[in-house]
Amino acid sequence: MPPDKPYAILPLRLVALSYGVSAMRLIRDVTISLSSDNKTIVLGPNGAGKSLLLRLVHGLLEPTSGLVIWDGPEAARAARYQAMVFQRPVMLRRSVRANIAYALRLRGLGRAERTARVADILARTGLSGLAERPARVLSGGEQQRVAIARAWALQPEVLFLDEPTANTDPAATRAIEELIEAVHQAGAKVIMTTHDLAQARRLADDIVFVHGGQVLEHGAADQFFTAPRSKQARAFIRGDLIW
Repeated sequence: MPPDKPYAILPLRLVALSYGVSAMRLIRDVTISLSSDNKTIVLGPNGAGKSLLLRLVHGLLEPTSGLVIWDGPEAARAARYQAMVFQRPVMLRRSVRANIAYALRLRGLGRAERTARVADILARTGLSGLAERPARVLSGGEQQRVAIARAWALQPEVLFLDEPTANTDPAATRAIEELIEAVHQAGAKVIMTTHDLAQARRLADDIVFVHGGQVLEHGAADQFFTAPRSKQARAFIRGDLIW
């Protein structure tokens, strides 16, 4: 969001957030605050609980205990101001243009506004040339760009991204990262998971380091990479296997 525009639901606070299945606690006592003007990368090894934490914050899962608190004036309607893109996006059996338009129709936008917004987002994401292609025949990287465009068209204040480049080649990864930066520059807060250290270095303003379902560190990216506080983070940055 532009600096002079008030936020609707941000900032975000997690207070003793936990999630378990049967007797197993998969997310344990997460307490952090996320500011409203940066890109937050949730970093950690595979199986650390990153994706699960994102789903809890986005509201797809109910926590076993603890709180997800949106502190903005529209907190009661927080779901309307968020969007999420998954590692393997679901494409509808229709064109790229229609995939984006359908999301806007579900949001309640009229035909004229849908048409204008879809044309704008296709241009801003470089997808205009693919607009009439069936979305399901696109490459994995192209589908991920469509999924981000579809989410961006909803004009979210917070965009959650779950390992958006996990299954893409280097060229597609670069295109997706450029798109993520464009979304951020347009005013959305990005909260994104990755296990890729190099990607985290490229994108992160701040790091939430997750291991074993716990947040072991949260702070500025520069500080995390130069002086990590936990032994697990130090090992992860060295490239050691941790468990």
